[in-house]
Amino acid sequence: MKLREQNPALILVDIQKGFLDEDYWGGGRNNKNAEIICGTILRKWRELKLPIIHVRHSSTNPNSKLHEQNAGFDFNENVLPEENEPIITKNVNSAFIGTDLKEKLDRLGITTLIIIGLTTNHCVSTTARMSGNYGYETYLISDATATFNRIGVNGEKYDSEIIHFTTLANLNKEFAIIWDSKELMMRI
Repeated sequence: MKLREQNPALILVDIQKGFLDEDYWGGGRNNKNAEIICGTILRKWRELKLPIIHVRHSSTNPNSKLHEQNAGFDFNENVLPEENEPIITKNVNSAFIGTDLKEKLDRLGITTLIIIGLTTNHCVSTTARMSGNYGYETYLISDATATFNRIGVNGEKYDSEIIHFTTLANLNKEFAIIWDSKELMMRI
């Protein structure tokens, strides 16, 4: 059975211009083509007329790149929403907290979610974990997400690739099924 027969919703998490400023987020971003891959997946969803929900982060910190008064709040040009596509605005890591995402999905009878976006170890991970906990069949697309270097609790530097792949490993087969975009396109 093709995945499209399950009427899967595509959840685009925080694919915003603010994430183009690598230095602001810690530098060393991995997977610099993530937004392009997200755009390819979005076009496929539109072609198949499957449900799409855009999520954006609205930081409460006025100095944040993702504050609504800053240019970084805007959606990345690769994934601009169309008129009929719902937009959910959140101000915490999970797309489910303080929003009507679950109600929208349940109202549409959606039980399968495909999650893409930024960043792997923050809002993507938190949204995927909650999705799995709510009982949705959840797929996270590994090359349609990215992250940045991180500084550990003892000042050590962790490379973005390590952060990315350990986050995916922590989610895999417990909260979500991890595929890359080629696998998704084969199965959709």
